[in-house]
Amino acid sequence: MGALNEKRIADYLAAQPQEQIISLKGWVRSKRGNKDIAFIALSDGSTIKTIQVVAELNQFDENLMKRVTTGSSILVKGKLVASQGAGQTVELLAEKIEILGDCDPEKFPLQKKKHSLEFLREIAHLRPRTNTFGAILRLRHAMAFAIHKYFNDNNFYYIHAPIITGSDAEGAGEMFRVTTLPAENAPKNESGEVDFDKDFFGKEANLTVSGQLESELAALALSKVYTFGPTFRAENSNTTRHLAEFWMIEPEMAFFELEDNMDLAEDFLKYLIRYALDNCRDDLDFLEKRQQEEELQMKKEDRSSMPLIAKLEHVLAESFERLTYTEAVGILEKSGKKFEFPVSWGVDLQSEHERYLVEKHFKKPVILTNYPMQIKAFYMKQNDDGKTVRAMDILFPGIGEIIGGSQREEDYEKLSKRIDEMGIHRDSLWWYLETRQYGTVPHAGFGLGFERLMLFVSGMGNIRDVIPFPRTPRNLEF
Repeated sequence: MGALNEKRIADYLAAQPQEQIISLKGWVRSKRGNKDIAFIALSDGSTIKTIQVVAELNQFDENLMKRVTTGSSILVKGKLVASQGAGQTVELLAEKIEILGDCDPEKFPLQKKKHSLEFLREIAHLRPRTNTFGAILRLRHAMAFAIHKYFNDNNFYYIHAPIITGSDAEGAGEMFRVTTLPAENAPKNESGEVDFDKDFFGKEANLTVSGQLESELAALALSKVYTFGPTFRAENSNTTRHLAEFWMIEPEMAFFELEDNMDLAEDFLKYLIRYALDNCRDDLDFLEKRQQEEELQMKKEDRSSMPLIAKLEHVLAESFERLTYTEAVGILEKSGKKFEFPVSWGVDLQSEHERYLVEKHFKKPVILTNYPMQIKAFYMKQNDDGKTVRAMDILFPGIGEIIGGSQREEDYEKLSKRIDEMGIHRDSLWWYLETRQYGTVPHAGFGLGFERLMLFVSGMGNIRDVIPFPRTPRNLEF
């Protein structure tokens, strides 16, 4: 079986040292020492921690040891013993060292100093080697695994929604076109417009902004389903909260109404946070310390009110506050705070409004419901007042909206009328409408932006630093 069964540094750091002979492969984080002995910090990515390799220089070729530099990859065979120094319980006494990959220390961009996150984005091919991004990637894996585990344990079925679509789930129109037509001299129809009938799919196609509509179809047969996949928005936005390519978790549940939807969403978020605390503590401890160091450089008003782990524990301890959009607007209007974007009934709440409600007024996560129909998507169930829909948004400290969802409109006539009012081509949604004629049921669902979850759980401040290769306007390097 070979490498498949090899133990990792994380395994040996947790092991009892019995002077057993072991082999490890990894990358050199640092090397220090004197003319007689070298202390090598070795990482294989399995943990935030390194294992100390102790090499007595008289046992090794001098030229070989010169090649053991920061960034190089090596194989070490030796004896696992109790550590003589502070900071680690075990260390590896090297008996054999083999160079797997050289690294020129003069050219290697990751020197033993603190690098800015902006600089690391320019070398995204190397930033996973840093402590910060190693922690982020391990945490990202753990959260993805926990998402699948939660839904599996709660009898949901995983659905693969298409990435290429002929419909716009949000009705926003900010989509990336998929085409095989030539960039120059594309065929035109009689109206002088691009003739998509001659394109690969015979119609206009785009990258999906959501897997929701297709998930609804599956939920109307399997009862509880979810999709977890990449989504795309061609929004020319260069903020710390937006990406052009990101991942979405979208459960859809037949026979669920708005209250059931809120209950599921709150339970789901708390499960994920608890999973992170239970399974990623070393990485969270590191990220908390990093966040505290970063905040020392910030203006006081920009600092977080709580350390990372205390913030996560606080969310677990509190029931989310539930109120209507109308009640929220009333609170904001009476707050006396001068917002950059004025508040009145009917406006789409901005991040500053959402964060005021969460961080200043209630001091805990908030679920807002029953938004004005005019600012929400066509598929949301209309309330009897004729003005609002059964939408819900979950707002988190430091983030603002982290989940958006709704009870879906199951009434064919109401849904059909709303599609027409919003100027959406019903020809592209005939199949969606048809489900309302064949045994429709009350149903609901929501979308959780994976990277926004990662921002909250990791304490990072920029969404470009919680995804391996961020896609933003004018950024497609890696």
